[in-house]
Amino acid sequence: MTPVEFTALLALSTATSFSPGPNTTLSTALAANLGFSRSLRFIVAVPVGWGLLFSICAGGVGALVVALPPLRIAIQALGVAYMLWLSRKIWRSSTLTQANAAQINITFWQGVMMQFLNIKAWMLALAVVAGWVAGQTDAWARFAIILPVMLAFGFFSNLSYALIGSLLRSWLEDPEHGGRRLRWFNRIMATVLVVTAAWMATF
Repeated sequence: MTPVEFTALLALSTATSFSPGPNTTLSTALAANLGFSRSLRFIVAVPVGWGLLFSICAGGVGALVVALPPLRIAIQALGVAYMLWLSRKIWRSSTLTQANAAQINITFWQGVMMQFLNIKAWMLALAVVAGWVAGQTDAWARFAIILPVMLAFGFFSNLSYALIGSLLRSWLEDPEHGGRRLRWFNRIMATVLVVTAAWMATF
């Protein structure tokens, strides 16, 4: 891989990982509602899930998503439905007590599987395979370089958003405001997920 190709990969990784999306929105919301430590399993699940997805695409299976429109539509539909379900749970959580009662909790494996329902994640994986791996004589050497780079970006981007959420936690739970701050914060996060779901439906 040439320096120019690697620089382009870093630019793509930065743009796609740190821009707001379903993963970063959930990392922020989970850390704000449940605390930083309890958001870590989702933060780790995101790169693990995307890494598995990228590996599948590199092996050629991901091309089926493009080749079979019904399969792509099914992924979109399930992803949109899951985003809307999550947004509903976040919208209804107005106190930290409700959040701690698993109102918006997401398990590690739910976080992993969420990547397979995100059509944006599929398209990114396919784009990276097409642009940096497919047809190259050193394809697997490139794969060995690209995978840890993308995993690192996925981890640190979600970690950054979670840190922001955790810093807001004490401000959001201010008892003097009767949970209004947290309620409106969660409604904003839920709205972002709804907008993301709408975008995914037209991708």
